[in-house]
Amino acid sequence: MLLNRLFISLSLSRFERLAKRLVSLSLFRDKITPSLSRFIKQSTMAQMSAESEHGTEQHQVRGVAELLMPHLLNLYGSTATAKDFEIYAPHATFEDPLMRAHGVDQIKSAFYTLPKVFGESRIVEYTVNENVIAPGKVEILIDNKQHYKVFGRDVDLTTQIRLHVEDGKVVRHEDWWDKKPLKNRDTVNVPFVGRAAEVTRRGSMLLTHAFMRFGKDPKP
Repeated sequence: MLLNRLFISLSLSRFERLAKRLVSLSLFRDKITPSLSRFIKQSTMAQMSAESEHGTEQHQVRGVAELLMPHLLNLYGSTATAKDFEIYAPHATFEDPLMRAHGVDQIKSAFYTLPKVFGESRIVEYTVNENVIAPGKVEILIDNKQHYKVFGRDVDLTTQIRLHVEDGKVVRHEDWWDKKPLKNRDTVNVPFVGRAAEVTRRGSMLLTHAFMRFGKDPKP
């Protein structure tokens, strides 16, 4: 009989301790669950916001190239109008192995001269690659094939057009023939040779600019 009472007493004691533990766990759960739920919700919302911003940024980058390409096709296709040069910032530069233009008026002269030199000119195929450099700054690389007709002969040229865009405007436009960097003091082994190449391109541009009446837009 005594043993039964002792067993019952121990069982009740264990039951009480277990009940206290369950109550403690329940109180802990009641306290931690709302905080944990808020943390999970905030983390999920932050991730969704980051993904949304990234998607918007990529959409904007694609939008820049989509807006620029029709104008570039007009420029290289000898069908440019004043509207096509609105893609450039006022201080923009254009450079290829033949000339280096500073400012929109000189860029106009560079492209307005194409139909006067070539019987045909156009970009026949291209692929576009875009890289975000910083907020509002994009580099667009256009691997392309250009077709020209010179004195009745067909000439095809593989180039890489490199555009640096800031806030939707082109600030630097380079055309690398055969996808080779332009020769200048930084890209050749002998700086003097590179400097001479730069001076030659500038001189060619200034002569072209004067010939084209300093970038005057043709009459519609």
